[in-house]
This record gives sequence, structure tokens and C-alpha cells, in this order.
Amino acid sequence: MLQATLSCQNGHTSVRSEAPAAGEILAAQPGKPVLPGIYSIAAWKVDLAGKTIALVANHSSVIGRTHLLDTLLSLGLDVRVVFAPEHGFRGDHPDGSKVSSTVDEKSGVPIQSLYGSKKKPSTDALRDVDVVIFDIQDVGARFFTFLSTLHYAMEAAAESGIAFWVLDRPNPNGFYVDGPVLKPEFKSFVGLHPVPIVYGMTIGEYAQMIKGEAWIAQADKLTLRIVPCANYDRSKPYFPELNPSPNLSSPEAILLYPSLCLFEGTNVSVGRGTDAPFTVIGAPGNTDGDYQFKPEVKPGISSSPPHLGAVCKGYNLKDNVDRGDPLPSLDFSWLLRMYSESPDKKNFFLPSGFFEKLAGTEELRISIIAGQSLNEIAVSWQKDIADFKIVRAKYLIYP
Repeated sequence: MLQATLSCQNGHTSVRSEAPAAGEILAAQPGKPVLPGIYSIAAWKVDLAGKTIALVANHSSVIGRTHLLDTLLSLGLDVRVVFAPEHGFRGDHPDGSKVSSTVDEKSGVPIQSLYGSKKKPSTDALRDVDVVIFDIQDVGARFFTFLSTLHYAMEAAAESGIAFWVLDRPNPNGFYVDGPVLKPEFKSFVGLHPVPIVYGMTIGEYAQMIKGEAWIAQADKLTLRIVPCANYDRSKPYFPELNPSPNLSSPEAILLYPSLCLFEGTNVSVGRGTDAPFTVIGAPGNTDGDYQFKPEVKPGISSSPPHLGAVCKGYNLKDNVDRGDPLPSLDFSWLLRMYSESPDKKNFFLPSGFFEKLAGTEELRISIIAGQSLNEIAVSWQKDIADFKIVRAKYLIYP
């Protein structure tokens, strides 16, 4: 199976094993399949010979259906440890649940969790490592925690003098840039960097920005290598074969996620604990809306969803998304609607301040309470977006 996969990929001459020079944009070849960086393994595996390797990986780190760990081991490469993000190495831990360190049953390679008491690889864990390889599917929203895992893994590598590789993957929300830019006082694990909610970059491009803007300690000491995708054009629809996380289980959910995740800082459910997470919204006590659902425990997906067992009334938004031609902007109209229809506006925003962490600012909450229109709210972040796009342009690899 592995040999067939490698042979197939060797036929795609557009695959490159190194990032383009600064200012060079990779041209996509019409009619050719979009291939994540892992698929050019025949070109870059030779540079790993004799080196000890650490992986930052999860269930999405696959070539076809074969995991990166299994592929590297089958090639005789020396993988010493795997670091797992939120949802675990196999992607089967519910949202927010702590992930324990363990050992991969198939290979015997130790797996250390980066979602629990430690979110950064330790110096001891990297002591015998020459190269850290990061290969995780992103969805292009600032609050997706794999970005924070990327940040801390890069910083650990920089501090230990270890090379850091990113096997790039297309961003299904890479076709636009929108939303408030995070302010420093709202930094958290659901947002570490001064970027908009939707930043329009692949994980490889983003890694270049983390290093180039010195957002990590000792960034200048980090040797960073990006293994780019082949034939990726950010303006074309792209959806990963595997769900990026347990609750992003459809193309519609992936597209709606950047707009709906802010509801997680409110008393509105986004459908966790249902068969349609991040495509439905509702809350107990609501009298408006033409759709209702009841969250329940779903092993491996949602262990304690908001409003467990309660009937939530609201809306099914799946038909509002055209996966072939999605609108290039966030849609906060549902946020404003649910607030206006809420029978308990005083408790609409959770007292934890999680809404502000997700939004990256307190201004959005203040504007909603003040009754500002969608256009008035969107105007407030246009200058910040324009400034961000100037920074972003330095690190783009694809058209």
C-alpha cells in the first residue's frame, strides 16, 4: 500500500519538498489534485535519514489512510516521541477533555499530551531529538487550538536548537480574511496572536509568520522548513478527507465554525451533543426559531455538552451554506439575532469572559449590547484587517 502511494505521488512533478523563496508564489496546475505536503514524502524523506524525530500529530496526519507515524517507521526512520494536541493522537477525545500521555499500541512509540497540564514539549522530551515534524489539519480560525500547539512546539524547538518542519495542508477557510484582531489583553490558549478570527493562511504560512514576527521566544534561532502543498489555490473550495476535530463533522460545519464558535461564550448551544454540531444554534427558553434539538452525551465527541438533556429552540443553518461557493466573510447576523431574541439578555454572555477570549476583544460584546448594526460592527475592525494583510503578504506561499 505504501509503495503504491509513493509511486502515485512521484508522478506529480509539481510537488516540492521545500518552501519557495521569499516573494515566490507556487502556481497551481489546473486539473491536478491538491496534495498536502505529506504526499511529497519521496522527495523529503532522504533528509531525515540518520536523524531522530519527534512528531506533533493527530488523526489527520495521514497519507491516504496511512498515518505519518506508521509511514515513517516503515521507512526505517527513527521516531522517538509523538506529541498529541487537543482531542488526542487518534482524535477521539471530546472537546475540552484533558488528554493523558500514553504509548501507541501499534508502534510502542510514547505519546505525550500537549493538552492537559503541559501545553509545551519539555526540554527533557526533546533531549534526543534532531527534528520536530508538525502535521495537523487546520481550519483557519484563530480559536482552533492547534494553532496554539503549533506556537508552543515551535518555541520549544527554538529553545532546544532543534529543526522544525511543517508538512503543510490546505486551509478550507483560506479564501478570506475577516473579524476583529486579537488584542494582547485577551491572549489565551484559544488565541495567542494579533490576527483576525479568519486569517486566510495555511498552517505552513502561519508558521512562517510566527517565526518572522518573533511571536515565540528565540524565534531567530529556529530553523524552520515548510513542505508545501501541491496545486493548492486558496480561492478554490477544499475540504479535508477526515474530520479536523470530532465536532467539525461536515463541510458545512467547517465553513460555519468561524462564525458560530463565538456562541460558545454565550448561553446558546451550537449543537454539541447532536448529529449536527456547528450547523445548528438554539437555547432553552427561546420562543423564536423554527428548529429544536436536545443535546445528549456522545462518547468520543461530547461528554458534557451545554444544555445537556434540555430542549433548545433556534435555527438549522446548514442550508445557509453553499460549500461550492461560500460567502467570503464572517456571518455574525445569527449572533445579533439570537441576542435580540433572547428572553434573558442579562445572562446571554457567560460571566467567565470566554466570549471576549474567542472574539479577541470586548468591543464586539459591547457593540451587540448597544444594538449596533452588523455593518457598524464590521467597520470597527477594517483598519486592523488592512494592517494585518500587509504583514500576512510577506508569508504567503500560494495564490
